[in-house]
Amino acid sequence: MANVKLAVFYYSSTGTNYQLAQWAEAAAKEAGADVKLLKIEEIAPDAAIDSNPAWREHLNATKDVPTATTDDLEWADAYIFSTPTRFGNVPAQVKQFFDTAGGLWAQGKLVNKVVSAMSSAQNPHGGQEATVQNLYTTMMHWGAIIAAPGYTDPVTFAGGGNPYGTSVTVDQDGNMQEDVEAAVKHQAKRTATVAAWVKNGNQ
Repeated sequence: MANVKLAVFYYSSTGTNYQLAQWAEAAAKEAGADVKLLKIEEIAPDAAIDSNPAWREHLNATKDVPTATTDDLEWADAYIFSTPTRFGNVPAQVKQFFDTAGGLWAQGKLVNKVVSAMSSAQNPHGGQEATVQNLYTTMMHWGAIIAAPGYTDPVTFAGGGNPYGTSVTVDQDGNMQEDVEAAVKHQAKRTATVAAWVKNGNQ
């Protein structure tokens, strides 16, 4: 599986999805993939960022994490996206990144990429599942191959039982309410494995 190239893309305002992405990165590397951890560019205005000290603090703390580009989309065989929910959908930052991929899409360069997604919200039913499914809608337009975790391992249940992609509830202080580390790592390894099957022409 060493030849699988996997990009972990994340957007995080205060750090939750950065942590999920780091767990995914570690597991994909353990599975033998060549991995890039990439943040999706922050496009919110300073006034919004400065209204939440934790947002500004996280932005400063991750200033050295490479910023995702469409070159990374072309480079990778597989993608893992980790993103919070915004009203049941992906944040504007993520949508903006997707919208820059039109050139690659038109050239057919996003076809057969293997993709999986994770999410977070402040409430157990705050839109995590809808966010993951809405992200997958974009991937269907790309012709990507969705590698959802389903119930392929018991750790999914321990992490909250979301078959579409690992999701976590976060309280007002930024604390995760479910133990999802194992679920994230299983999902990442599964994504790398499916990508290896696709890349090697197996079914």
